[in-house]
Amino acid sequence: MTEIIVEEVDEGQPCLACIERCSGFSRHKWRNTCQNCKCPRELHDIYNLNFVNVRDRLGWKRIDDPINCATKEDTVSLGYTWVPPALSPEQVEDYMDQLPNHKIPRIGSAGERYRDLQLIRQLPKQDLDHVHCRMIHNDIEIKEYNIFRELRDSIALDIGLVKESEHETSCYHCHGEIQGDDLVVFAPKFGKDVCWHPACFVCTTCEELLVDLVYGCHAKQLLCERHYAEKIRPRCPACDELIFSGEYTKAMDQNFHKDHLACHHCDKKLVACRYILKEEQPYCIPCYQEQFAHNCEECKKAIGPDYKDLSYKDRHWHEFCFKCCECGKSLVDQAFAPKNDQIYCSDCHDNKFAARCDGCGEPFRGGMKKFEYKGKQWHEDCFCCMICKDPIRNKSFIPRDNEVVCVPCYEDQFAQKCSKCSGVSRYLYNVNKIENGNRECVKETTTRPKSRQSKANNGASIQR
Repeated sequence: MTEIIVEEVDEGQPCLACIERCSGFSRHKWRNTCQNCKCPRELHDIYNLNFVNVRDRLGWKRIDDPINCATKEDTVSLGYTWVPPALSPEQVEDYMDQLPNHKIPRIGSAGERYRDLQLIRQLPKQDLDHVHCRMIHNDIEIKEYNIFRELRDSIALDIGLVKESEHETSCYHCHGEIQGDDLVVFAPKFGKDVCWHPACFVCTTCEELLVDLVYGCHAKQLLCERHYAEKIRPRCPACDELIFSGEYTKAMDQNFHKDHLACHHCDKKLVACRYILKEEQPYCIPCYQEQFAHNCEECKKAIGPDYKDLSYKDRHWHEFCFKCCECGKSLVDQAFAPKNDQIYCSDCHDNKFAARCDGCGEPFRGGMKKFEYKGKQWHEDCFCCMICKDPIRNKSFIPRDNEVVCVPCYEDQFAQKCSKCSGVSRYLYNVNKIENGNRECVKETTTRPKSRQSKANNGASIQR
């Protein structure tokens, strides 16, 4: 096998997630993470040192025929870090125009960085040669690795070709139309008539553009090398290497090298031990409590994994500590009210802080109607007529001597009556002729002398 050429720079590179909190990438002894910040290697500003010819990275014999491989000089002269081979400058521009702008590998652009990351991500060096694996320990595992590599390279892995379509067809990915003479990507492992739009030549799993057109074919699926390999061999999520050992551990729907199921913080082995997942990483119980457990507002002790953590805003309590500060009643699954950094049951909060009725003196509790008039407030059943004692509710009333009277009681007790019919007088008139002290009822159509009028409305006053 041809030796692969990988020149990645990672040691000391800053973390793009932690920024200043990380002093630079320092590789963990077996994890694919930084010892300083514990972030994955790929979140650091790693890059390829020199111009990358993908055949060198794969360990495939370089083909100097320009039909199969664009030279570094030609590529750089066009202003890119990679171009499809065997295309004219005009066709190269046509091809690039069909890609998302931030993924075009133009020198000095975001697309150059994107290609660098995809080379590292889609073609991981530990998948390409066992010398980059830290978890292959014996000749049997090396033999298994080499068998995997040979079969992959001969049966499944290949590099796509960009050329003009010879006739009208459709894209294998989006099923959109392809016209004759359109630039398309062909993948020989799929057959000579299968093609893709340039922007549709993506991995089925990660949906990223296949870097430098390197693809794997598995069950009629188009895959990057990383995700093709994971169809054939399990990958350990801790070290990011394929597993070639006879024994490994299965947990959290993933496969680990037998010693790699370990606490993300202290590396304690977790096989047959209790652990807690946090942000998809396993932690032993002591590390979880130290790193993530909240302190209880009441007892000030850590809320461990064996207890329920009840929270309100940014405050936390043990289940048995979440109680009313006034009466000590448990508030679990109960209504409560916060006040002055304390929590109260609804009864204690109302008794201590709620407004009170001017009728009975009891507090207004949640959901109660409140009737207000001239600065005073009553419960619905306490706002009553001073005569009949019936609740006013939504009826009209008339104020009298700092009290209120319903309209029927006012008319019965206080309203002036007609001297002839004894009915409540809405309009009273003076007449010139009075016989024996009796007044006659006067119709409203007669000339109206000065009168007094009583109005009965909600909250209305009486003019007397």
